[in-house]
Amino acid sequence: MAITAGMVKELREMTGAGMMDCKKALTETNGDMDAAVEFLRKNGQAKAEKKAGRIAAEGIVKTLVKDDKTAAIVEVNSETDFVAKNEDFQEFVENVVEQVVSSDAADMDAFMAEAWAADTSKTVKDALVEKIAVIGENLNIRRFEKVSAENGCVVSYIHGGGRIGVLVVADTDVVNDEIKTCLKNVAMQVAAMSPKYVSRDEVSQEYMDHEKDILLAQAKKENPEKPENIIEKMIIGRLNKEMKEICLLDQIYVQDSDLTVAKYVDKIAKENGANMTVKKFIRFETGEGIEKKQENFAEEVAKQMGN
Repeated sequence: MAITAGMVKELREMTGAGMMDCKKALTETNGDMDAAVEFLRKNGQAKAEKKAGRIAAEGIVKTLVKDDKTAAIVEVNSETDFVAKNEDFQEFVENVVEQVVSSDAADMDAFMAEAWAADTSKTVKDALVEKIAVIGENLNIRRFEKVSAENGCVVSYIHGGGRIGVLVVADTDVVNDEIKTCLKNVAMQVAAMSPKYVSRDEVSQEYMDHEKDILLAQAKKENPEKPENIIEKMIIGRLNKEMKEICLLDQIYVQDSDLTVAKYVDKIAKENGANMTVKKFIRFETGEGIEKKQENFAEEVAKQMGN
């Protein structure tokens, strides 16, 4: 029986298995769809669909920098920390970040549809589904970003074995070991202090107005007797304090509390005769924003006992 593309598509949608695996299953079963599903199940390739609903909030972040100019960062999730440390899983994530750094995909859908560089007969999605079947947990390529530094360099930093990953992009007319060490230190600052912006220039007026409204309400509640002009000064002071927390260059440099990050960068730039500006950073933390299932053993036992 001739195996059509439509039959392969139908089987893929039913099982989540890879295209080539579906074609093989249909060939082996002479086009019998039910038998093909059974064939895939027996070979462990139809497991992915059942696992797709399970929460994958562990995993790792990986970065890759090419020639100091182009870099990628990815987060790939697993269900357990045990799998995140698995060599097979880590190799897969390494392949994903290598795929991203060479990719022109603008979003996840386009990326998942690309030919998998390690085996071009598959797509990235096929490779992911196969890895789910092999590892036996739900896995998820959650996010990626690619950056370029046309007039400078990119550095990366990984913290906690992949729990946090950071890329820092800088414009600089000098790129040497000291400059790269400086930017690596800035990346460590981003990992530790989790700023939202590079500088105040990036903070929108809408955000500033919103924060002012909140601070005004707080100040009036705490100091109902104080006049408007005093409260206004209080708000400016509090807003400046907040900017020093959320803007990277305004933060106190963690390795030298006498400096801000901006002053530290300027100091290293002057020592190396460089004109250097931090342009961008990207910070991924594994599982951030994913609601993890909380297990409470004592509560579960109490329920079982009817207490």
